[in-house]
Amino acid sequence: MIKAIKAPIEYLGELVFLLIDIFISLFRGKFRAKQFIEQLAEIGFRSQPVVIVTGAFTGAVLAVQSLFQFKLVNMETIGGGLVSTSMFRELGPTITALMLAGRVGSSIAAEIGTMKVTEQIDALRSMSVHPIDYLVTPRFLAIVISTPLLIAASCGFANLASYVVGVHIFKIDAPYWTYNVESFTSLDDIIVAMSKGLVFGVLIVLISCHQGLKASNGAVGVGRGTTKAMVYSSLAVLIVNFFLSLLMQKIFPAEFIAT
Repeated sequence: MIKAIKAPIEYLGELVFLLIDIFISLFRGKFRAKQFIEQLAEIGFRSQPVVIVTGAFTGAVLAVQSLFQFKLVNMETIGGGLVSTSMFRELGPTITALMLAGRVGSSIAAEIGTMKVTEQIDALRSMSVHPIDYLVTPRFLAIVISTPLLIAASCGFANLASYVVGVHIFKIDAPYWTYNVESFTSLDDIIVAMSKGLVFGVLIVLISCHQGLKASNGAVGVGRGTTKAMVYSSLAVLIVNFFLSLLMQKIFPAEFIAT
């Protein structure tokens, strides 16, 4: 029982110490521009297709299901507002983060874990290159910058897909649809989405880098670390999202804005 309680606390403590090391590296370490640009391209640019497709079809499915229900009470026109608010406040940040946990988190853990078990990290230390500066900090900066932008792309294409479904399939008048999207969506919703994106990005990179740095026992250890990185990151996103939603609702309450 004590061990079951102690292990998660120790794990959280290791993540906190890793985060402290990253902040020390940001202010005192050497900025690795080449590594940062490479990670920005890998994490941000190459993640766009999967994020856009996921966001678009999530918005389309949400529009279809909501319109089927709203049609029963002749309220189809507010479907756009529902999709927009839901994507910005909940689905957009969460689904994008889960996609990044699977695509980016596992990749980070595998890359760093392979370097760990093949003693390349020890070689970096022997050349007076700090592993946090070289491996972790560029990935941290890249994902913190990329995640909010990817969430914006996901939400944008979700709204576009829902518009196509609502206007061209369910034959709702376009002015009514866009009016309700504008009425239900505010700057607060966008701030909520971007704030969640920052938190989720930090969680993913922390957990993934930590699993990579802890890898041992050769290829088997790297495989286990990669799996743990994806699973732990996804669980962290879902759990933290619940508490963030409660907090954000207090700070930025959802409301209807007439235009």
